[in-house]
Amino acid sequence: MCGIVGILGKEAVAPQVVEALRRLEYRGYDSAGVATLENGLLARRRAEGKLKNLEIRLSNEPLEGLIGIGHTRWATHGKPNETNAHPHATEKLAVVHNGIIENFRELKVELEADGYVFKTQTDTEIVAQLVTRELDRGKKPVAAIAHCLPRLRGAFALAFLFQGEEDLLIGARNGPPLAVGVGDGEMYLGSDAVALAPFTNLIAYLEEGDWVVLNRKGAIFYDKANVQVERRARRVAAGSMLVDKGNHRHFMAKEIHEQPEVVAHTLTHYLDMAAGTLRQPFEPAVEWKGLSRLSVSACGTAYYAGLTAKYWFERLARLPVEIDVASEFRYREAPMPENGLALFISQSGETADTLACLKYAKQERQTILSVVNMPTSTIARESDAVAPTLAGPEIGVASTKAFTCQLTALACLALAAARARGTLSAEDEIRHVQHLIALPGLLAKALELEPEIERLARELSKASDVLYLGRGTSFPLALEGALKLKEISYIHAEGYAAGELKHGPIALIDEDMPVIVVAPHDALFEKTASNMQEVAARGGRIILITDARGAAECGITPEATIIMPEMDPLFAPIVYALPIQMIAYQTAVFMGKDVDQPRNLAKSVTVE
Repeated sequence: MCGIVGILGKEAVAPQVVEALRRLEYRGYDSAGVATLENGLLARRRAEGKLKNLEIRLSNEPLEGLIGIGHTRWATHGKPNETNAHPHATEKLAVVHNGIIENFRELKVELEADGYVFKTQTDTEIVAQLVTRELDRGKKPVAAIAHCLPRLRGAFALAFLFQGEEDLLIGARNGPPLAVGVGDGEMYLGSDAVALAPFTNLIAYLEEGDWVVLNRKGAIFYDKANVQVERRARRVAAGSMLVDKGNHRHFMAKEIHEQPEVVAHTLTHYLDMAAGTLRQPFEPAVEWKGLSRLSVSACGTAYYAGLTAKYWFERLARLPVEIDVASEFRYREAPMPENGLALFISQSGETADTLACLKYAKQERQTILSVVNMPTSTIARESDAVAPTLAGPEIGVASTKAFTCQLTALACLALAAARARGTLSAEDEIRHVQHLIALPGLLAKALELEPEIERLARELSKASDVLYLGRGTSFPLALEGALKLKEISYIHAEGYAAGELKHGPIALIDEDMPVIVVAPHDALFEKTASNMQEVAARGGRIILITDARGAAECGITPEATIIMPEMDPLFAPIVYALPIQMIAYQTAVFMGKDVDQPRNLAKSVTVE
């Protein structure tokens, strides 16, 4: 969630730190700060709000140090103000922190008993004071860190800067990611490679429990047992890190429009386009044939991708699927089948709850398959097999292209499972693959509906509540549509299975209630049309997302109809995701909301 940057440079690093922090804005934040050494002495500049406020502060009070750390904070403890902004400092060190120190209260009582005085409401200051106490007791910085890290409980990434130490940065990771960048006589720390892209493409990642000592000659890594270990630096393609808005007003708009391209990239990984068949990238790591059950776990939008995939795996592969929200599954201690397969879905590959579920599944001797967008992420590294989504960097907090690429990868996996289990004929494989190959073109056609959706959004922006309905694979899309609208427009929205309408939600229907119905003309369309009749009878304002046949046969006159191109209903959710994304985006833009960085949200949820 928070963004961490550290630089050991050859010139004043504050401008570089701010540049790197700007690349981490997609994580969400409410304050920012920088600390450097000025002639060996610690100096800080912090500001509430956006990075431009920190830049104004630095222009008035510049920093010239050649070593520094920086941070964008998403508040977990204490108000989002300058006092609580990072870096936190004592007379001997400054620290930036991503995560939560779970035992901060007991540590604070212990430190206060020793005479240490706290000035903020944060858990981070406990880390600063804890290490300072060891320095006061005569330990050198490296020894002090080695002593203190085992005292901390929770999920955290840390970067330390020490007074008088012009050639020393220390970083630590226990949950949230942390990367080391290697330069020419310069070294870098960052929450991910995106932050370090302007400076280097040679990146090493801290493993779980690692900490690292940096100087301008290189890095020394230690594991959680304080044993020196090797973490090999690898070159990361610059193109995968360097991103901008292009000609779009927001990153979210750019990423919506990138979907035909990135879905095509993802398809090429799984399909033999020339043969019109599936590739076989997972043999023998994934043995589909003997499975009795597939266990799926994810959070947020990724969970809705998994919920959609449940229909595909069960229908195509005749494979029972149990799917859970990761934050619930991790505490259930659920029994898992012997030699079973557990599937985890995450854009970042660092989602804390999902990673915890993965570790539980490993303990239960499950084979681990992950669907991730970051092949170097923790979830990917912990998996037996990885199904990549080739969405590229997604900067907007509300997931768009990552979602459709997840759906694309999952559709291909479901077909692979069906083929391996003998439930898919060669003819049906070719037919389904042809439908998948058509997706990029269909996505491009769906994008042409944006002017119509923009007009619709102007009316939708006046609503205080919105209901989304869908059946079958459209039900997860109803959930996702409601989530998107809530995330970026702050309009209250709920998604329901259309068949549940008379079990409660129908009580909400009146002439002020927009009801968005996701309904391609499939085998369930007549049932959904009956539900629309019930809404219309109560004066509900129906917005129908369907195809030409569905529009002709719905039996009512909706307030608005978004007519999608004709397509195979099985994989329609991948294309129908676009109008629900555009509805949310255009509504939020019309309302003047911060689309890319909605309030209170973070892109990568790396703590519980």
